[in-house]
Amino acid sequence: MENGTDLVFSRKFWTLANSFGINTNLLETNLINLGVVLSLLVYFGKGVLSNLLKNRRLTILNTIRDADERYKEATDKLKQAIIRLQQAKIKADDIRINGLSQMEREKQDLIDAADGDSKRLEDSKNATIRFEKQRAIEQVRQQVSCLALERALETLKNRLNSELHLRMIDHNIGLLKAMESTVE
Repeated sequence: MENGTDLVFSRKFWTLANSFGINTNLLETNLINLGVVLSLLVYFGKGVLSNLLKNRRLTILNTIRDADERYKEATDKLKQAIIRLQQAKIKADDIRINGLSQMEREKQDLIDAADGDSKRLEDSKNATIRFEKQRAIEQVRQQVSCLALERALETLKNRLNSELHLRMIDHNIGLLKAMESTVE
C-alpha cells in the first residue's frame, strides 16, 4: 500500500466499501459528500461559529448601548439647549422691556426738561414784561411829572407877582431859621 490507488484496489477496502455500499451515481455521491463535509464543518466549526456569533452579538449589543448612550447624551444636550434658549428668550424680553422702560423714562425726562425750559422762558418773559411795564410806567410818571411841573411853573409865572414872591421868600426864610434853632 504504497499510494492511494493501492488502497482503493485492495481487497480489504472493497469489503469495507461493500459494507457501506458504493454509489456510482456522481450526483448523489456529491450530495452525500457535501452532507458529510457540512456535518463535519458543523461539528468541528460549531465552536468557531458560535464564538464568531457571540462576538458579533456582543459587538451589536455594544453598538446599541453606545448608540443609546449617545441618544441620552444628545437628549440631555437638547434639553440643556432648550433651557438655555428659554433663558435667552427671557433675558431678551427683559432687555426689551428694560429698553422700553428706559426709553419711556428718557422721553418723560425730555418732556420734563422741555416743561422746565418752557416755564423758565415763561418766567423770563413775564419778568421782562414786568420790567418793561414798570419802565413804561416810570417813563409815563416822569413825563406826567415833567408836564405837571411845567404847568405848575407856568401857573406860578402867571400868578406869581412880586408880593406873592416876597411872601414865599419870607416863609422859606422862617422855615430855615426854625430848622437852625432846632439844630443848635
